[in-house]
Amino acid sequence: QVQLVESGGGLVQPGGSLRLSCAASGFTLDDYAIGWFRQAPGKEREGVSCISSSDGSIYYADSVKGRFTISRDNAKNTLYLQMTSLKPEDTAVYYCAAKDYYCSAYIGDYDYWGQGTQVTVSS
Repeated sequence: QVQLVESGGGLVQPGGSLRLSCAASGFTLDDYAIGWFRQAPGKEREGVSCISSSDGSIYYADSVKGRFTISRDNAKNTLYLQMTSLKPEDTAVYYCAAKDYYCSAYIGDYDYWGQGTQVTVSS
């Protein structure tokens, strides 16, 4: 059974850091493009970052470039998102998702989704 489970969310002050984890089971993470998405209240879900399986290409949304870092530990079959210099506008539920081969900006292309983890940036 394919499963993605996110963890690591929480409440953090502006300027703080968090590391999100996405543990995969039922499939090998390295065989898939896998990314992070987020959805703030009243807004559409948006892509944050993604790693392609085919060539390891990494993509970031402009809003998080230079602040967030995506990485993958194949031995642990786990995806990470290191978030630094967090801003209130980063507040959202963060999801990881997987699809075959290449990253896509289209959310509907992703086959597997986790349940999400809440990140709240507030003083």
